[in-house]
Order: sequence, then C-alpha cells, then structure tokens
Amino acid sequence: QVQLVESGGDLVQAGGSLRLSCAASRTIFSMNRMGWYRQAPGKQRELVATTTNGGSTNYADSVKGRFTLSRDYARNTLYLEMNSLKPEDTAVYYCNARLNTGSMYWGQGTQVTVSS
Repeated sequence: QVQLVESGGDLVQAGGSLRLSCAASRTIFSMNRMGWYRQAPGKQRELVATTTNGGSTNYADSVKGRFTLSRDYARNTLYLEMNSLKPEDTAVYYCNARLNTGSMYWGQGTQVTVSS
C-alpha cells in the first residue's frame, strides 16, 4: 500500500504561481512513474504531467512551458511548479504513482482555483 498526500492548492489570481506537493508514504525509488492529473467540474480527469524513473517527463500541451515537474528522492515527494496560471487551470489536482509491480495509487486531491 502507498499513501499519497497532496498539498499546496490554493486560490490565486491569473498570472500567479503555486507549487503542489505530493508526499509518498514509501520511497519513490519504487515508483517507476509518478505524475499529476486534474479534473475540472463537469470534465474528465486529464493528464497534466508525468515523470519516470528513467528521467522521461511528459507534459500536456496546455501546460508546457508553464508547469515543471520534479522529484525529491530524499523527501519522497513529487512537486509540480505552476507558473503563469490561467483560469482554465482551475481543477482538483491529483497525484498518481505507479509502482514497479504495476500497482497504481491516487492521492485525495488538492483544489487549485485561478481567478480572472
């Protein structure tokens, strides 16, 4: 079992920045892929960004150049740095982790609201 705890969501104005954190209950070396997804009201959950242990990082076109994903192996934490936020970034952001065994886990989500 893995617990993922997100934090950092907030209400910000358009153009502002936030950093989301996802703290894992076990070493993230065991997670061959981690990432962030988001779900806006009335919409399906969508990929924001993912990263693999091999160093490959993938971003949704809508966030490229504005969001940056990083891992802190010492703290077992995944971060999502979000800059130049837009109202359309408003959503609940979920952390996701896939273990080397293939098991997948989700966090409880953190709300990001961007006002215009």
